[in-house]
This record gives sequence, C-alpha cells and structure tokens, in this order.
Amino acid sequence: MAANLNSTSAVLSRVPLRCALTPAQVLAALRDRPLPFAFSGSWAGGGAIIGCEPLAVADDGDDPFAVLDDLPCLSARDHGHPDAVGGGWFGWLGYRLAARIERLPAGPPRPVALPEFHLAYYDNVLRLDQAGRWWFEALVTEPRRAQLQARLRWLRDTFEDRPAPSPRVYVPPEPLRLTASAAEHHLDAVRDCRERIAAGEIFQANICLRLDARWDGSPLDLLGHALESISPPFAAAVATPRGGVASLSPELFLRRRGARATTAPIKGTIRRDVDPTAAAAARRTLQQSAKDAAEHVMIVDLMRNDLGRVCTYGSVIAPRQPTAEPHPGLWHLVSRVHGELRPEVGNGDLLRATFPPGSVTGAPKVQALKVIAALEPAGREVYTGAIGFASPVAGLELNVAIRTLECADGRLWLGAGGGIVADSDPRSELDEALAKARPIAAAIGSSVIVERRSDAARVA
Repeated sequence: MAANLNSTSAVLSRVPLRCALTPAQVLAALRDRPLPFAFSGSWAGGGAIIGCEPLAVADDGDDPFAVLDDLPCLSARDHGHPDAVGGGWFGWLGYRLAARIERLPAGPPRPVALPEFHLAYYDNVLRLDQAGRWWFEALVTEPRRAQLQARLRWLRDTFEDRPAPSPRVYVPPEPLRLTASAAEHHLDAVRDCRERIAAGEIFQANICLRLDARWDGSPLDLLGHALESISPPFAAAVATPRGGVASLSPELFLRRRGARATTAPIKGTIRRDVDPTAAAAARRTLQQSAKDAAEHVMIVDLMRNDLGRVCTYGSVIAPRQPTAEPHPGLWHLVSRVHGELRPEVGNGDLLRATFPPGSVTGAPKVQALKVIAALEPAGREVYTGAIGFASPVAGLELNVAIRTLECADGRLWLGAGGGIVADSDPRSELDEALAKARPIAAAIGSSVIVERRSDAARVA
C-alpha cells in the first residue's frame, strides 16, 4: 500500500479563514504547488475543495480500490460532519481499471496514455462551504500537528484579507477536431452495435468518439476558465506530472455516507435551446421519447443490480420516473437510486461491484465492455471512469468522468458519446455526441470542428 493510514488516529480540525476569493482565484494561487487539485459544485453538500502537496501518493502497483479503504480512524464526534471533508484520497479511477475486475480484451490503441489511476492522500484541504465561507480543514495526527500548524500560518499569510490576484493570461486551446474518418467510424460503430443488439448479444452499449487538439497548458487553467461561465455539479481538476484532467461532469456515480449508497445515472439527452419556449418543448419531447425511456430504464436496472450486490436485501430503491434536469446546453434524464450497504462492505467492495459506471458502459455490462473494445477506434483513459475522493469524514464521492477534458504530452482530448439501443439512428447519435461536446468546448474558449472528406472544415 502507498500508505498505512488504518493504524493511525486523527482528529478533524476546522479553522475559518478571512478569505473572499473565488475557487478559481484560490486555485490560481496554488496551481504551481505539487499535485494540486480542485473540486467545485455539489461535492460533499456543495461548495469547493482545493488541495496540494499530498502526504502520500498511491503507487502504480497498488490496488486502487483497496487504497480507498486506507483511511485514518476518527473519533465518533468527527464522523459524518455535515459540512466538513477534512482530507482523504483525491484523484481518478480510469476506465481501464475495468480489466482488473473482469476478464476483458486489450481493446483499441491508446493515442496518449494516462495512468490507469491517480490517488493522492491529503491530510489538509481548503474548503468553501455552501454559505461562501472558506475553512482550513485537516485530519490532525500527532506526528503532523506542528506541520499542519505551519501550513495554516502559510495559508493565512497567502489568503486572508488579500485582494484578488492579477488574473493569469489564459490562452484557449485550439478547436477540438473530429476527423472525417473518425465521424464515419462512429456512424459505422452505431450500425454495428445495432446489429449486435438485434442478434441478442447486448441490450445497449455506450459508444463514444474522441475529439483532439494541441494543448500544452494545465487542466487547472481549463477548469478555472470554465467555471466563469458554467457551474457543473461535479466539476474537478487534477494535475500530475504525467498528465491531468478537467472534468465538467453533471453526473454522480457514487456517494457513500455511512451505510447509505447513492448513484444517479444519466441516460437520455436532448439539446436545450436558450429560448425558454423552445427549451420547454424539448424537455417534453425528451420525457415522451420511447427511445430515451428504454435507454434510461435499462441503465437504472443495471445500477440497481450493481448496488444490490453489496446492499442489504430489499433496500435498493429507484424512482418510478426519471427527472428531466437542465445542464449546459442540454436536458438529461436522471434517476437517483439508493441502497443500504451491508455492514462488512468497504469502499473497495462497493467499487468492485459497480465500476465502471453503468451509464457509460451498457447492459449487460461485461458484454457491453467487450463490444466497446471492439467498436471504438481509440482506448479510453480517465474518460467514463470516475473522479472524486474518499474521506473518513465525508465518505466516498465520485463523479462519472464524462464532459471530461484530458491532457498529456502536448495534447488535449474530449470524449463524447451516448447509449445505443435497438432503434438508435446513427446520424442522430453522432449529432447527440457533438451536442454534448459543444458546451464543454465553449466553456474553455474553444470550439468543435468536424472535418469533411473534402478537407474543408466546418465549425459544428
């Protein structure tokens, strides 16, 4: 293991800070520190969580699911604090970790490889609560008490009663491009997937495409710029020397507080116009769509079954009808599924039963994973895995890594796709994937370009 935290005892410390900066401004001040991260939106009840300079980093050879159970012991009074996070493991679990759970084919080539997972343990974080107040939070152990006191002094000197720093010059990425051959490949993949469904091999598979651009900046800058215009509920950025991610995800994969586990799969999408009347009409169309309803109910059933593997019998509950929720440029159908975990179930057990998220794989899940490996032209990295944290105070919380920008080796890429069912139309599925990509590209000051065979590019 990268750390041996289970044998240590920690006490939660929360100290208010006189800081009026935004999360993006705080993040900008810490972006050059070792291994910075930032979460913004609905995490741990809402607000932001920012950290840097971790105490430990999981090794490539570690079991990432077991790592999430390696947490210090807290006194009873510190468990389940309604607003605190304190610290914990923060980072990502990449899609390719599915091969550690199921026997899967190697899959397509990886144009730019990222680590299969990145998890770092921070014993202190900056926390912005729902009321807009900043806190220094720490999981204090006796050997670290003096260092954490020094850390608090440094943060006060850096942030308390300070004006906003001068903004960094932001240079947006070049347009995110989809080549003509990649667009045609996606159309063919949807047709092939439909044939597999008709033959009874699967019921649904999530087939994705990949848009690429040149980029040599930080994912923290991408997130900071994006938060100026949109507020995704599960936004996150993680920067490492081997690459990073900036996630503008709308989707909760897992939330665990005590024995209660929640997942909120998104399936079913339609464009949301800026005109209120047109937006309302699109919402009704989505709610009445048989195709989207079929796509949604299959994934809800899958997630119910996944949770049922580790929950007490009869405790998993899902709503009868999904909710149509607004997100940047889109309507999504969302259902919240809850269950009570069995007493012996740890974070690793919960992840092994549910990973990768059902909404970005398909049903049956294992066969859908094999179909994805056969039909997609490029291997997924973090995309459609999960980003989040495990904390002894705030529990486990992970997003579904969609609407997620990944960068390494001077490249930036964005995955987009959708669930393919029996009556999916290939052209409509391509349009839906691009509709999901456009608001993300716009939020970082970029655009989406789909190339034609004639090499005369058009802005999509």
